[in-house]
Amino acid sequence: MSENTNLLEVQHLKQYFPVAGTKKIVHAVDDVSFFIKKGETFGLVGESGCGKTTTGRAILRLNEPTAGKIIFDGETIFDSENNFKADMRPFRRKMQIVFQDPYASLDPRMTVGDIVGEALDIHKLYSTKAERREKIISLLATVGLNSEHANRYPHEFSGGQRQRIGIARALAVKPQFIVCDEPVSALDVSIQAQVVNMFEDLQQEMGLTYLFIAHDLSVVNHISNRIGVMYLGHLVEMAESDEIIFHSAHPYTRSLISAVPIADPRTARANKRIILEGDVPSPVNPPSGCPFRTRCPYADSVCAEQKPEFKEITSGHYCACHHLDKLN
Repeated sequence: MSENTNLLEVQHLKQYFPVAGTKKIVHAVDDVSFFIKKGETFGLVGESGCGKTTTGRAILRLNEPTAGKIIFDGETIFDSENNFKADMRPFRRKMQIVFQDPYASLDPRMTVGDIVGEALDIHKLYSTKAERREKIISLLATVGLNSEHANRYPHEFSGGQRQRIGIARALAVKPQFIVCDEPVSALDVSIQAQVVNMFEDLQQEMGLTYLFIAHDLSVVNHISNRIGVMYLGHLVEMAESDEIIFHSAHPYTRSLISAVPIADPRTARANKRIILEGDVPSPVNPPSGCPFRTRCPYADSVCAEQKPEFKEITSGHYCACHHLDKLN
């Protein structure tokens, strides 16, 4: 990949957390590598607790990564090998996040105008009070809210409207890259489609690049150009969206796809659910070898001894599994 087509490169990212009062360590993200091209949406899917959100937060350095290298727009912002940590202030304008919970991520004591205007204040993006007000109203209009909403407080809005406020706040600094951390999972299904469509429209208008994190594969497939599948802190498969849906190679991905609801009852009946045995292991004490082996129907002694290499199996399609021959 040439440097100028990738907006973000993540190499061997690790994020470990100590468990309070013990010597144990949570392996939240363990050796994850991927890239995101300019103007594309990269979807990250997996069960709750698999490390998706932690990956997004580590990229923005809201949590300091334990190890790895992060390159944004050709500039290294973190490199554990060379003990390098860039000053993030210049990058905060270029990289933003939309949080999962629109109820918890907005300050209840601030008006919507001040919530959206806070970033304008911090980065001094206006010269007069009138210009500030104009920018706030313009941002609210961009996400489908009107000027009257600027004087109200978050509790006066529905969940979908609050998420729109969060998106307006992220857009205030005109970023290049937004981490969308499960931005529709707390919303009603009827509202989810509106918010997802708005993300797509904003991407077209502003040339945005997204890391779209979700556990709902159908939502991710709708919005993403490429998808990465995470399990227990590891990337197990990565490919273009249609390739993942129609030609998935990893048994875990196949199980996720089989769980996606199908509207047509006949097709749904013909579609066999792949039910996984057991529970997700604890990231404090992950299995040896392949992280998925304790729930995999194909696992054998090789899986217990060796961690499978995350390698390219066809052009642009990566997978980590010892038994790809059994799966095809």
